[in-house]
Amino acid sequence: MLLQKEFVHQLKDFGLNSYESKLWAALLSRGAATAGELSDIANVPRSRSYDVLESLEKKGFLIVKIGKPIRYMAVPPEHVVDRVRKRIAEEAEEKVAVISKIEKSSLLEELKALHNSGIETIDPLELSGTLKGRKNIYSRIDFAIKNAQKEVIISTTAEGLKRKSEIFRNSLKKANSKGVKIRIAAPLSDAKDSAAELSEFAELRTTNAEARYFIIDAKQVFFMLAKKTESPSLDAAIWINSPFLAASFKALFDKSWAGLKALSR
Repeated sequence: MLLQKEFVHQLKDFGLNSYESKLWAALLSRGAATAGELSDIANVPRSRSYDVLESLEKKGFLIVKIGKPIRYMAVPPEHVVDRVRKRIAEEAEEKVAVISKIEKSSLLEELKALHNSGIETIDPLELSGTLKGRKNIYSRIDFAIKNAQKEVIISTTAEGLKRKSEIFRNSLKKANSKGVKIRIAAPLSDAKDSAAELSEFAELRTTNAEARYFIIDAKQVFFMLAKKTESPSLDAAIWINSPFLAASFKALFDKSWAGLKALSR
């Protein structure tokens, strides 16, 4: 049985390596078989087959049948998916518990002190950088929003407003509940549903400028470098932590904001 490389690669999402993927697929095609038969079907060295099949058994992908020669029986894929889901959930809970423990420990304070001492030695001109990949960019912005004290300003496109409604809605809502003022400028007529959702805790006004940037507390600025990218991985931004520059851009935004039309109810 010849397995396409893409198919084998997809099976790695189950937490399987190449040999495990090939042998499990071979077993699924037969229902039950010996290690030798599976080795021939999957083109896996016989010297490795027993160890790999034992690994698959421990992971719950197959059952060892009683008798000689030893035969293996495939577990239904839907059962495997359920098992993998539970395993991933358990691992995630364990990791979250570890992180929660670190947040409450003295280790975090020591790390923060170490970071602050390092920041003090940095030239203000160096408090900037480039961010690549939309996931990385949005993660950094989300962190800034969660730590905002006074105001979050957002200028975006209609498409961007839809994404921000999905990704930042909870963080923006929590920030607003702490007294942080949220102002958003975007082409609202092209993203009415998202605008309506955000209007519960943010002030929105319509603009055709289609700029993409965030200003946090008149201290930090995040600039997106393109109006639109073909792939999220190609998105890029510049982050600048400069109260002087951020305040200057806020003043320009305020001047533009005064002439923008508010969201129609």
